[in-house]
Formats: sequence, C-alpha cells, structure tokens
Amino acid sequence: QVQLVESGGGLVQPGGSLRLSCAASISAFSAYIMKWYRQAAGKQRELVATIFSSGNTNYPDSVKGRFTISRDNAKNTVFLQMSSLKPEDTAVYYCAAQVTPWGNPQYWGQGTQVTVSS
Repeated sequence: QVQLVESGGGLVQPGGSLRLSCAASISAFSAYIMKWYRQAAGKQRELVATIFSSGNTNYPDSVKGRFTISRDNAKNTVFLQMSSLKPEDTAVYYCAAQVTPWGNPQYWGQGTQVTVSS
C-alpha cells in the first residue's frame, strides 16, 4: 500500500510563512518525482512545485521565489516551504508522486488546507 500524508497546513496572515510536509510510505522513495499541487475554491488544480530524483526543481511563475520544495530521502519526506504568502495562495495543497518524467502522478495525498487571511 502506498500512502502520502500531508501535514502543516493552517491559517496564516498575509506575508507569513508556512512549511508543509508530506510523509511517504512508498518503496524506493528516492526514485520518485515528487510534486505539490494546490486547488483553490472554484479553480482548477495547479502544479506549484516539482522535485526530481536528481534534486532539480521546477516552479511556476506564480510561486517562484516564494516557495521551495525539498526532500529528505532518509526520512521519505518532501517539504514545501512557503513564504511571503498571499491570500491567493489559499487552497488545499496536495502531495503527489510519480516514477517517470512523463505522464501524471500515480499517487496522491489527502490534502491539507492552507488559508492566508488577516
């Protein structure tokens, strides 16, 4: 059984920071491409961060410079460090995993709510 469990979501004021964690009970974790997605109310799900098995990362312009994805392969955990948060960052954040650089993630977490509001 493969399981991804996100944690660290919550309420934060604009300009604040938050770190999300994703604990992966998955074999050969270091071989997986790990991703963070988010879905805001009434909007489509969007990819916000990718980290490859090589350690290379990708971000869309909407979060570049504010979000940092990282991984600890010894702990089978991926992180999303978010700073300078904006109300438009409010969404449910999902961790996802896939082995190949093509196609879509095979595994998804249940999501964790991030609310940016004063």
